[in-house]
Amino acid sequence: MTETLGLRERKKRQTRSLISDVASGLFMQRGFDNVTVAEVAEAAGVSTKTVFNYFPRKEDLFLDRYPEAVELVTQAVRERADGESPLAALRRLFLGMLREGHPLGGIAPGYEVFWQVILDSPALRARTRELVEEFEGVLAGLFAEAAGSDPAGSAGPAGSAGPVEPAGPADPAPRLAAALVVAAYRAVYVASIDRIRAGDPVHDVIADRMVLLDRALLAVERAVAAF
Repeated sequence: MTETLGLRERKKRQTRSLISDVASGLFMQRGFDNVTVAEVAEAAGVSTKTVFNYFPRKEDLFLDRYPEAVELVTQAVRERADGESPLAALRRLFLGMLREGHPLGGIAPGYEVFWQVILDSPALRARTRELVEEFEGVLAGLFAEAAGSDPAGSAGPAGSAGPVEPAGPADPAPRLAAALVVAAYRAVYVASIDRIRAGDPVHDVIADRMVLLDRALLAVERAVAAF
């Protein structure tokens, strides 16, 4: 039974990856708004219904790694070493992804095309903003869970760390910490994108981004500790 479920899950992941890869290729060739879900389905050799079974929204075909991002930060915070703070665990995760060239690190040769597709599509820009807000909620839920508190009366959206039982009055600290992490990460990320679009060598940008991100997240830790 375990082997059967394992095979089924692998096939589902392969199908999801195939659909997303085909969609991303079409979007980068023709632009997000110029490609229909039906065209993606035909190119991937599946039905339109199958596409929507894996991706309820067209935008998520292109922004398909969001669930993986949630999984990675959840694992980093929940499985952090004894004595390591949630913020330190996230800093270790983010810097490690940059060092390893992980796709979610967000900086690699050829990423200019990916960013341009998003910039050219109002729908993708709007969905990106929604996911950033959702991600902030995920972080707030994780921080509250780690502290045994309630993030200002909310456990975050579906797909976050899950409901957190309040340990007293609503505590704004987890929400503040999450907002600061997202702001710091986004500021460094956008600066990196601007440099690459201006023609700076990718390796130089990555090296500088690691230094800036390390400093920014350390500053967030100090700010949260003083709150």
